[in-house]
Amino acid sequence: MALNYDEIVGKFDKYIFNTYTRQPVAIKNARGAVVTDVNGKEYIDCVAGIAVNNVGHCHPDVVEAIKRQAEQLIHVSNLYYTEQQALLAEQLVNLTDIDRVFFCNSGAEAVEGALKLARKATGKKEFIAAEHAFHGRTRGALSVTHKEKYRKPFEPLAPAVFVPYNDAEAIRTAITEDTAGVILEPVQGEAGVIIPSDGYLREVREICDETGALMILDEVQTGFGRTGKWFAREHSGIKPDIMTLAKAMGGGFPMGAMLAREDVASNFGRGDHASTFGGNVLSCAAALANIEVIKKEKLVARSRELGAYLMKKLKELNKDYVTEIRGKGLMVGMELSIKCEDIVGKARERGVLLNCTSDSVLRFVPPLSITKEQLDKTVEVLDGI
Repeated sequence: MALNYDEIVGKFDKYIFNTYTRQPVAIKNARGAVVTDVNGKEYIDCVAGIAVNNVGHCHPDVVEAIKRQAEQLIHVSNLYYTEQQALLAEQLVNLTDIDRVFFCNSGAEAVEGALKLARKATGKKEFIAAEHAFHGRTRGALSVTHKEKYRKPFEPLAPAVFVPYNDAEAIRTAITEDTAGVILEPVQGEAGVIIPSDGYLREVREICDETGALMILDEVQTGFGRTGKWFAREHSGIKPDIMTLAKAMGGGFPMGAMLAREDVASNFGRGDHASTFGGNVLSCAAALANIEVIKKEKLVARSRELGAYLMKKLKELNKDYVTEIRGKGLMVGMELSIKCEDIVGKARERGVLLNCTSDSVLRFVPPLSITKEQLDKTVEVLDGI
C-alpha cells in the first residue's frame, strides 16, 4: 500500500540526513511540465528538478530508451567498452566542438574532474572564481563556490581567489604564476540568474590565452538548450579549455561529463581519474534519447521563444515589487524588493512550483516543453499573489 504524505515525512524525519529545506509536498508522478503529489493535486513545474528536466518529465522517448536498455544491460563498469558510451561521447564532441569527454554522475563530480585536470595540465595549484559563484558542495568544487555559509564549516579548502563577476580586469589582476585556471558560469544561476555583458567571456578567453591559465566553463545549469543555445558559451562565440556538464544531460537520469581540448585532456593518464558509475550504459541511453528529443522537438529554439515570452509577461507585473527581470532563454530571474520564500509557498498552494534563490530572486527554469498557456497560468498566479 502506498504511503500517505504524513507517513512519508515521518520516515524522512526518522531515517534521512536533514541537509535539505524541503517544501511540504510529496510528489508521486509527473508528465511534461506538470507534477502531481500523493494527494492528487497538480502543479505547473517551473523548477524542473533545478534545470534538469529540459525535455519535460518522463518524456516517452527517454522512458522507452531506459526500459529498452535496462532489459539488455544495466552496468558493467569502465573496465570494458560499451556502444552507448562511444555514441554519446561522439554526440557531445559534435555538439560542443571540444575534443575529449570524461563521464561522471553529477555537476560537482564534473567540476572536481575539471580542477584536477587543470592542476595536472599546468602544474599549478590555484584557481580564480567569481563572487557569488556556485560550482558544487564536494570539497574541490566547494573551494571555488563563493557563499560563506557553504564554505566556512569545511575550511581549509583548496586555494582560490574570488573576484567580482563580469569584471575581466579583476581576473587579469588576480592571476599569478601559480594560477591553474579561471572557472566561471556563463550565466550565474544560484546567484540569481546574473547575465554577464556581451564581451565579458571573450575578454576572459583572451586573458587566459595571454597568461596560460586554463578557462573552465561550468555549463552544468546552462547546458542543453536552457539559455536558447545548446550551450550558453555560444552566445559569446568562445570555446573553453575545459567544460563541465550535468543536470539536463540525461533527461532526468543522473549524468555528468567533463570535456577538454585534446592537448589538455592528454595530461590525464590511466589511473589519474575514474568513476565506477560514470558513463554507465543506462545513463548513456537516457542521454542519447534526451539529445534526440531536444533536436526533434526543436527545444533550443523553443527555449529562446518562450523565454522572451515569459520575460515580457513578467514585466507586466506589479512594479512596486519587481526590481529587475533578467534571463536568457528559459533561464529567467525576477528580482524582488522583498524576500521571495513566502511567495514560493503561496504559489505552491495555488498550483505552481517556483524556486527562490539569493533570498529575493524567483528563478524560473521550467521544462523547455512547457506551453504558453502554462506560462500564462504561472504569471496569473504571481499576479494574484
